[in-house]
Order: sequence, then C-alpha cells, then structure tokens
Amino acid sequence: MIEYKGYTAVFEFDPSVDVFHGRVIGLQDVVTFEGRSIDELRREMEESIEDYLEFCGKVSKEPERPYRGEFIVRTSPEVHRAVATAAEAQGMSLNAWVESTLIDVARQVRPAPRGKAKRATTGLGRSRAAAGSKKSHTRTSR
Repeated sequence: MIEYKGYTAVFEFDPSVDVFHGRVIGLQDVVTFEGRSIDELRREMEESIEDYLEFCGKVSKEPERPYRGEFIVRTSPEVHRAVATAAEAQGMSLNAWVESTLIDVARQVRPAPRGKAKRATTGLGRSRAAAGSKKSHTRTSR
C-alpha cells in the first residue's frame, strides 16, 4: 500500500508487461495509475490524485474523501457486553478501547507509512489519457 494526501492505494505487478498497476481504494470514484518502478508508481499516484483534485475543482465538485473517521459496528449482545466490560476494566470508554484495539491490530497488519508516503485525499478525477498521459486515469461516479 502507498499513501498520498490521505488517499491509500494498492498495487500489483504484471510480469507480462513489466509494470506495476495501482488503484486508490476507499472511493466510489476510480483513480488508477501505473509505473515500471516503485518510485515511478509513487510519482504517478501523486500525479493521478492531483489530476483528480484539479478535475473536481474545474467541475465544482467536492472531491470524494476516503474516510470520515466513524463507522457503525453491529454485533451480538454477548460481544457488546464482553468488549464493554473489557473497556471498563481498563478504565476506558468503549469507543477509546475499540479505537486502541483497532490501532494495535492495524499496526500488525500494515506497517506505518515511511518517507514521503503521507495520507492522501482522493476525489473525482479525469482520465490521465485525456490529460496527455496514458499511464493513469480517474473515473467519476454519478
């Protein structure tokens, strides 16, 4: 995974054409990019997101943001009771306990961003091909 301005992307390598293909996740809009090296892939991701943000400005549309910081979890009463009890036993609110637990698990699954990789925000974008590049593109949802 790579990040830029709050946007996160996943990528895979296609050995048949010797290219990495990436896409920004967490959006209804589609923002994709590609590169022959990890450095090129990062640059192309950044450029695709900048194109997306520029496009949104041109069409007076608010860029889509990947996450707003809250979500609802539905569970059984037994699990609800168990986590509420665990939180209270540690002197924490249920929300603080869940957040702390999620952070711990996420760190095990995904290492912290390094170097230039920063959180990114994504929105609607235009085709990079339309912008003169065939390396990446964005597509907006309706």
